[in-house]
Amino acid sequence: MSRLPADPRVDQPAADALVLFGATGDLARRKLFPALYQLTRHGELDVPVIGVARSDWTDDRFCAQARSSIEDAVTDPDPAVVDRVMARLHLIGGDYADRATWEGLRDALDSHDSSQAVFYMAIPPGMFPQVATSLASVGLNERGRIVVEKPFGRDVGSAVELNETLHSVFPEERIFRIDHYLGKESVEALLVFRFSNTLLEPVWNRRYVRSIQVTMSETIGVEGRGAFYDEIGALRDVLQNHLLQVVSLLAMEPPVGPSAQFLHDEQAKVFAAMRPIEPDEVVRGQYVGYRDEPGVADGSDTETFVAARLEIDSWRWAGVPWYVRVGKGLAASAIEAVVEFQPPPRLLFDESATPPDRNLVRFRLGSRDGVTFALQAKTPGPDLDSQPVDVAVDFETALGERQGAYERLLADALAGSPRRFARTDVVEHTWRVVQPALDAPSAVHPYFRGSWGPAEADRILVAGDHWFVPTV
Repeated sequence: MSRLPADPRVDQPAADALVLFGATGDLARRKLFPALYQLTRHGELDVPVIGVARSDWTDDRFCAQARSSIEDAVTDPDPAVVDRVMARLHLIGGDYADRATWEGLRDALDSHDSSQAVFYMAIPPGMFPQVATSLASVGLNERGRIVVEKPFGRDVGSAVELNETLHSVFPEERIFRIDHYLGKESVEALLVFRFSNTLLEPVWNRRYVRSIQVTMSETIGVEGRGAFYDEIGALRDVLQNHLLQVVSLLAMEPPVGPSAQFLHDEQAKVFAAMRPIEPDEVVRGQYVGYRDEPGVADGSDTETFVAARLEIDSWRWAGVPWYVRVGKGLAASAIEAVVEFQPPPRLLFDESATPPDRNLVRFRLGSRDGVTFALQAKTPGPDLDSQPVDVAVDFETALGERQGAYERLLADALAGSPRRFARTDVVEHTWRVVQPALDAPSAVHPYFRGSWGPAEADRILVAGDHWFVPTV
């Protein structure tokens, strides 16, 4: 009889070097250097960190930027830990089109006796193919694995083309595609809640669940990133990747085990059963004032809000509507998944004849993450009436400090564990789901900042359903 591997989290050798492309850019400043600090603080970073950038910076300037980014992001950083991070840093500056840049990188890795590096591409997606093929030109594709930030293409065709390019120089098992939602403790907790609590599994299906909603809302606008955002929009930026990944964790069948292959297999089955989103199942919105943002094209119809209804034609979920929405400039910042259950078969205890609220499970996936069960309890007094009560758990209070998403993802990439990264077929499936909405985009409806988006979003709801306001 076959057995699961002893440590199903680890599938490849541990890395002996970390190479950061785009090391002087915004992602490295905001996310990667603070994550490297936390890994160092916890004793999980013991390899050299080589930055590669087109910036003509010295090592001193590079370290100064890294130090500043840590001090901005971390409360009371330990100076000794910061110094240990700085001691690992080195920058290679040069044009990515110049072979000397790649020979310099190879020489730097040779000087550290590196044979298993992690190549992290914190660069614009248009540069992914150039970097991947340039690594191969000096033989470095044989000496490590590549980490690719989203977006993975703009549609099905470009995603397939990008995967083919990457596969021409790296095998699939050494391509780690980052969706930072998969690194969030609160998102991964969905799997534990579903498959470690026997009380949920019997009701987690079409017989008991009326609908499921996933909302990601932000109060901010595009915040100076108008030119970038105007080329992407909310559907490509968040719905196709982050929200669909959350849906897959809520909808998937129990995996055979915790290894990456088994988890990805079940995610792929969810997307294979998901109907492509038709244009009439999507509502797009744009906050008033978006077209005045710097970098936004005159008359732009790029959506800053999108809501969609999904259908999963599986044995477990056929007939259950799944609603997803994402937007900027909304009334609150929140990430939440709400599972709404069917009402009791008859009104038994409410002598006021007012139907009670339906039971809900709210998974709070944002900064104040936790879970809330919305139940019914007896109203005090002589009558047999009920009223809603919340049974809630705040994860930070209950569980203490948790790792940030990028800290966990960098640790996994260095350890060689692909479990929290996206597999090629899953990525292509998600693009297939949204492709009809990209091919025939619906009209964009205006909405005011501070609202919950355009009123037209109600159009995609099944009769009797409504949008739940996230808890914040």
